[in-house]
Amino acid sequence: MKIKPRKRLFIGLLLSLEIVFALGLFILWYIPSSGYENFGKSLSVFWGWAFGFIMVVFTLGILFLVAIILRGREVWGAKWLRGILVRYLLPVIMSVGKLLGIPKDDIRRSFIEINNDLVRSSSFKAPPKRILILLPHCVQRDICPYRITVSVNNCRQCGKCDFNELTKMADRLGIEMTVATGGSLARRVVVEKNPELIVGVACERDLTSGIVDTYPIPVIGVLIRRPEGPCINTRVNVDKVNDALETFMSEHSFASEKETGQTSVS
Repeated sequence: MKIKPRKRLFIGLLLSLEIVFALGLFILWYIPSSGYENFGKSLSVFWGWAFGFIMVVFTLGILFLVAIILRGREVWGAKWLRGILVRYLLPVIMSVGKLLGIPKDDIRRSFIEINNDLVRSSSFKAPPKRILILLPHCVQRDICPYRITVSVNNCRQCGKCDFNELTKMADRLGIEMTVATGGSLARRVVVEKNPELIVGVACERDLTSGIVDTYPIPVIGVLIRRPEGPCINTRVNVDKVNDALETFMSEHSFASEKETGQTSVS
């Protein structure tokens, strides 16, 4: 399996960060090394080994991340690595990308795909009632008189936007679906629902901030398409949402669905 170009961007930025980090450590070790003679040569050797150890750990972390992406299935430690990526490395990578003139959304798309790989590499399963689909309001047609920002039950399933298929899918699988009109409301919904897994549908910026804000809850991110520009009449790849849900639903849930004779979404 090859690493997709979009994922290579984030890996490349991690390697760039490692090189800058290595140069910084070398300077910290080399320049004052002459002064170490006053304290004995062993101090210089100690710092050399300490800096070398840090670089080995950094390199192994990147190799581990690449291995998870290439393997594409359960890998021990993926959850731990995702925590480091979300909490500590993402802000630094965004700064490195800014210095290199790389558009923010390019880095965010790369991060979202790698985050999805890390979540998929865990052995996580959840019952449908503990999974939440979180959608932006811009998926609904702007001329629709039946606003679903209060309740998705207002959808008349006319088929003019993707809420039609999304609603059917959520009903079939018994999964709650909520629409959020902004980041603050999305965070409040997550606190109230307390899900074990979130399938988030949004743009690059909102998905990235949502993944960070809701950590350690695993989030699978699905990017919206914007055929008419940002924040208006956006579209959703329903198959991707469906695949994410079926990946993380517990086997018991599928058994129950099979017993009732329900079929997959068209």
